[in-house]
Amino acid sequence: MELKSVKMDFPEGSNIIIGASHFIKTAEDLYEIIATGVPGAKFGVAFSEASGPCLVRTEGNDEEMKRCAARNSVAIGAGHSFVIVLKDAYPVNILNAVKSCQEVCTVWCATANPLEVLVAETSQGRGIIGVVDGCAPKGVETDKDKTARKELLRKIGYKL
Repeated sequence: MELKSVKMDFPEGSNIIIGASHFIKTAEDLYEIIATGVPGAKFGVAFSEASGPCLVRTEGNDEEMKRCAARNSVAIGAGHSFVIVLKDAYPVNILNAVKSCQEVCTVWCATANPLEVLVAETSQGRGIIGVVDGCAPKGVETDKDKTARKELLRKIGYKL
């Protein structure tokens, strides 16, 4: 077995969601979840089949986001994984619906941070074993940091 780190490449100002699923209709179901959950969001979905033709299936409403999702999915190379690239919306807007999708098994991450996907490769293929999302902590927040965090949440409308 060989362990690899695969750096994800997605546009500034967008978010990426990586997960595992089990069925060919995943791409269409995730499309419907995002399109109905956040009208106006631009997105692409890629799902890697693990049997049959083993293709990366894509859906979305934005060609750039679809190409980006497909490129990252191919780079990961793990069957039954999916990649969502999302712009003009936040993962928090759709994450519970994505996790509730009947064929979704796992969500590894939802982030705008620099991201590396940890992949194990065997003679059979590849599987995701984890992610490295962003940077390591630099300390514990101070009272000033806590105030700034709360102000940000109110500024963007997530708290009263």
